[in-house]
Amino acid sequence: MKVNGKIISLQRKQNLYDFLISQNLNIHTLAVERNGEIIPKSKYKDILLKEEDSLEIVQFIGGG
Repeated sequence: MKVNGKIISLQRKQNLYDFLISQNLNIHTLAVERNGEIIPKSKYKDILLKEEDSLEIVQFIGGG
């Protein structure tokens, strides 16, 4: 699977939500595009990841 341009191997079958949590990402402050399609947060648990998937993950950071 490709994540933000880097190839990684899925260790086990998992949904998008579990993958993001395993990467220590804050679900509430990010946006995910899978294979060119933006995924709504409400669908994260429904998306089963595959080795051929390509994810782009953008984390929103506040500043001042």
